[in-house]
Amino acid sequence: MKDKEIWIGTNWKMTKTLAGGLEYCKELKELASSLNGSIKLFIIPPYTSLSRIREELSGHDILLGAQNMHWEDKGAYTGEISPLMLKEIGIDLVELGHSERRQYYNENDHDLNKKIKAALNHGMRPLVCIGENKEQKDFGVSYEVLAQQLKVSLFGITVEQLSNILIAYEPVWAIGEGGTPADADYVAEIHNYLRCVLVDLYGEDAAKDVPLLFGGSVNTDNFKGYLSCKNVDGLFIGRAAWNMVTFEEILRHIDSNLPIYS
Repeated sequence: MKDKEIWIGTNWKMTKTLAGGLEYCKELKELASSLNGSIKLFIIPPYTSLSRIREELSGHDILLGAQNMHWEDKGAYTGEISPLMLKEIGIDLVELGHSERRQYYNENDHDLNKKIKAALNHGMRPLVCIGENKEQKDFGVSYEVLAQQLKVSLFGITVEQLSNILIAYEPVWAIGEGGTPADADYVAEIHNYLRCVLVDLYGEDAAKDVPLLFGGSVNTDNFKGYLSCKNVDGLFIGRAAWNMVTFEEILRHIDSNLPIYS
């Protein structure tokens, strides 16, 4: 998938108030306007900031995402947010299946499959998160775990729908404050395998165009190595993107080295 747009985005998780988020967006808009346009930028703030940030980003190419979504349009689901509610705001993409949702809130691939279909039905691009934990990696079953996550979450998804899906590989052992950054060689191995799984499911023509993003303690020291991997089509960045100084360093380097990374 090289020689195409490279996806760079960040999930703010439970950080940044509305005021802080708006200030961040003002700085990001200014930075984005100075880039050459080959980077596909997206941000995923908390629900409470989405409406105002949608207004702040109006007229700009920065995509806006939500951190999760229920699969039903409406119902007695206290605390949940429906695809209709996100569509009304004008959300571009929805992050689904993040490991923290799986770990703390018992979300699973079957429910993820329903959410993916709901997002697609409402014109939003699903960002599907997959990843193995440390125990699974140590037991040597990473391939099996990732294949199952992909196959179940994408069950019933057509070739045409696949073109609107993003996949983010985020090894659970590498993300978060205590995460251990993955070696670039390991990331390359996993992303090559994920591409092969997609080829088996959908054929080479469809599979080659699915953006595969990597996320897992990405920082200013390791991002170049990840982007040099053949099947890494972008980065899903945490703390290094929450700080505009380090995020700008990453974005300007990528921008000045395209099309090497794309």
